[in-house]
Amino acid sequence: MKLVPLGDRVVLKQLVAEETTKSGIVLPGQNKEKPQQAEVIAVGPGGVVDGKEVKMEVKPGDQVIYSKYAGTEVKLEEEEYIVVRQNDIVAVIEQ
Repeated sequence: MKLVPLGDRVVLKQLVAEETTKSGIVLPGQNKEKPQQAEVIAVGPGGVVDGKEVKMEVKPGDQVIYSKYAGTEVKLEEEEYIVVRQNDIVAVIEQ
């Protein structure tokens, strides 16, 4: 099974927060709040949403930052995903 988003929706998989720094220092309490950083898994076709033309600007594989309370959490085959509208994505992380 796979999730296929409709309209201007995007399926995200949340990235795991690091609990230690690069130098090996353990950061307690890092997992209490989920990070807003995720990887794009699937992208809807865009089209006309609320009377406006929407062009999809993200693609599968992009790492993004999304709004804190955005989206709907979905569990499919033991994996957790978040489905958000494209306008809930605030930035693309370029490496």
